[in-house]
Amino acid sequence: MTIAPFTSLICPLDHEPLSRTESGWCCPQGHTFDVSRQGHVNLLPVQKKRSRDPGDSRAMIAARRRFLEADHYQGIAEAVSRRVLSHGSAHEALAVLDAGCGEGYYLRELAGVESARRLSLLGLDISKWAVQAAAGRDRRMQWVVGSNAALPVPDQSLDVVLCMFGFPTPAEFARVLKPGGLLLEVEAGPDHLIELREIIYPTLKAPREPRQAPAPGFALEGVDTLRHARSLSSREQILDLLVMTPHLYRASAEGRAKAEALTHLDVTVEVQFRSSRRL
Repeated sequence: MTIAPFTSLICPLDHEPLSRTESGWCCPQGHTFDVSRQGHVNLLPVQKKRSRDPGDSRAMIAARRRFLEADHYQGIAEAVSRRVLSHGSAHEALAVLDAGCGEGYYLRELAGVESARRLSLLGLDISKWAVQAAAGRDRRMQWVVGSNAALPVPDQSLDVVLCMFGFPTPAEFARVLKPGGLLLEVEAGPDHLIELREIIYPTLKAPREPRQAPAPGFALEGVDTLRHARSLSSREQILDLLVMTPHLYRASAEGRAKAEALTHLDVTVEVQFRSSRRL
């Protein structure tokens, strides 16, 4: 596999192309964005933030990193990599965005697959802690703090967009994907982590009805489900799972206390892969 950073970025203020400088990125209008010590760039203007520190917290990122490095979601990563690498013809290079990349697990797993493909990779997340952690682990990719609501990349510049348990913005995904490009959304299935949810919530909400119609500008090519069981064999792993998810904030104090008292938990991993093609 040949891995390179995706470098076709645009200014979040005026949408002009950004050029790499010695210390950062600059647009023709003179807007400059420094590259951090870890190697990432922040393209989320203060006026575009909805809170002082948006996205996942440092504690959530650390918990997710420990949980994912224990290979609990390796099956998901392998399925994502297969779908990405099967897109297009084998000799074509692929420009891939993980929109909501977290600490970079899925892009790193993709980059580790043995393949002759050439990949240009971009990981973007609204959490500065997530992007900082991702950049500190692997500098082969381009890592950006930014928002899915206004992706800092040019029109029709990407072959694949991943949205992993994230916040889909179909109009933006359609803008940045090339015609025929792949949008791969990975969402929690009805029974995902149901054993944990049964412990922390007094009652469970009815599962959401699956989306049937494709988003404007896309043709839905298929929805597949991956389901398997995982055993969490320590209190620390159970707490990492709780902390890395929104369930930490949605559960009651009593529900969190029940989860924190556990030392073993068998959980169901069930996710849905929704593949759409840009028209």
